Amino acid sequence: MLVGMFIPYQTILIPMVRFLQYIHLYGTLPGLAIVHIVYGIPITTLMFRNFYVSIPKAIVEAASIDGAGLLKTFVRIIIPLSIPGFVVAGLFQFTNIWNDFLFGIVAIPNPTMQPVTAALNNLAGTQTVDWNVLMAGSLIAALPTALIYLLLGRYYIQGLTAGSVK
Repeated sequence: MLVGMFIPYQTILIPMVRFLQYIHLYGTLPGLAIVHIVYGIPITTLMFRNFYVSIPKAIVEAASIDGAGLLKTFVRIIIPLSIPGFVVAGLFQFTNIWNDFLFGIVAIPNPTMQPVTAALNNLAGTQTVDWNVLMAGSLIAALPTALIYLLLGRYYIQGLTAGSVK
């Protein structure tokens, strides 16, 4: 499963389009969402694996000694400890999806439905470039990501540094 994140995107474009056509989701936002979900699973799985390995075993053992079963330990202890991991994985996925260009223009051929990066590309003309318009568009396109990082930055740093010190 993790091999999927090491395969270049360009090698799966034709099978991806054929599959989306087969399930009648080619050219739709749900089709693009499926592509991003499938391509996001390996890296987020790796992130969570590394995050969960950093949780001390003593916490889980203490819950077991206190009489908590596997489900109760997971719901009451592991999930609350996982919030920084969810934030890091969510920010990583959001940034990748927001900045996506290749899947956006291939999975959705209609320019009015394509992601913001495709719209930025369309702002550049073939003969001349209006740099002021392009820079304004880039700033507007970067704004949501910057706001999310500002709002969730504390969890992001917490999640990135989890397990770095034993």
